[in-house]
Amino acid sequence: MAQQKQYDVAVSAQTQYLADQSDEANSRYVFAYTITIRNEGSVAAQLISRHWIITDAQGLVQEVRGLGVVGAQPLLQPGETYEYTSGASIATPVGTMRGTYQMVAEDGTRFEASIPQFTLSVPRVLH
Repeated sequence: MAQQKQYDVAVSAQTQYLADQSDEANSRYVFAYTITIRNEGSVAAQLISRHWIITDAQGLVQEVRGLGVVGAQPLLQPGETYEYTSGASIATPVGTMRGTYQMVAEDGTRFEASIPQFTLSVPRVLH
């Protein structure tokens, strides 16, 4: 049996294109993304801050750093899940997002939870 990691946070994302908030004529494509954060470790951990790297199809990179997520710094007990929805705007119909969450475990250990890269895409653009 695999030994459980003390500090292990899994992150997954789902995206949605927001046509009503986008302005394609002016190269503004707005997406919502729903993030699910699950503490798969054996120690409670709090999300302190985030670092996003958002890249559009032309290679333009936006870096976003800030405290918490949507105004919260959730504390996740082992096995607990936290979900939130936020948004991003890019200048092309397709782009990617990836990043890290800076976490602090109950015992004071700081660690990073990786946010696997996911794609922002206007429907009908990617097949």
